[in-house]
Amino acid sequence: MKCPNLLLCGLLLIGSTVSQAAVTVSGDVLSPGQFEVKPGARLLDVIKASRPNAESYWLGAAWLHGSLVDKQVRLKAGVLFDLKLLQRVALLDDRNTRATLSARLYEQIERLPVTGREVAVLDPIALEVGFARNALLEDGDRLIYPARPSTVEVWGAVAQPCHVPYSAMQEARDYARQCAILSDAESDYLWLIQPDGQVRRVGVAAWNHQEGAVLAPGSRILVPIKNDDLDSPTPELNQQLAEFLATQPLAEVAP
Repeated sequence: MKCPNLLLCGLLLIGSTVSQAAVTVSGDVLSPGQFEVKPGARLLDVIKASRPNAESYWLGAAWLHGSLVDKQVRLKAGVLFDLKLLQRVALLDDRNTRATLSARLYEQIERLPVTGREVAVLDPIALEVGFARNALLEDGDRLIYPARPSTVEVWGAVAQPCHVPYSAMQEARDYARQCAILSDAESDYLWLIQPDGQVRRVGVAAWNHQEGAVLAPGSRILVPIKNDDLDSPTPELNQQLAEFLATQPLAEVAP
């Protein structure tokens, strides 16, 4: 059947395309699945529909936003480039353990996906009362509500990534000390990655120790790799490594 009005047909076609926009909500919610959204739909619209469990770990919920994927692809590429560069410079300088660590971190980061995670408060109550930004959604966005973890993960210049049991009010350096920190670690700072994706560098040496560097369950600690004693132009490596780790959502099901 031919359409007698081209403008009307065009609007109908646009309308049918818009109606197919969808956002997926998964994890510890009462009604997981895909939700159709209209232009102007916001976070709270699909959060109310999916009904996150009141006992789920709202602090660690993640919003995976398609428009951030390209930016994070570049972030990951930059981290991988700097790790490869650091490995080569370390080999030239006979720092074999540094080169081995750089190569291992390269492999670990290469395996991690680019998620498009955007830092956001996804606590339904905070959104409803206006304490958090009720941002606009886009087609293909995902919301993940994880189970509450019981550990803190330590990454970076350690023998292997390790999980330390969470202990209330325990400081970051005390978690890190429970893992095998390598001699190629930078000893003055740690990078803290909270479950909501916030990233912060804290001093942990005697001269710069910052009190109150406590973590929530499911946080990650990056023990930075030393890179200021080599002729290697990678001054932002550890910060960008922490920022990329922050894009990784917590597991939907507790391990």
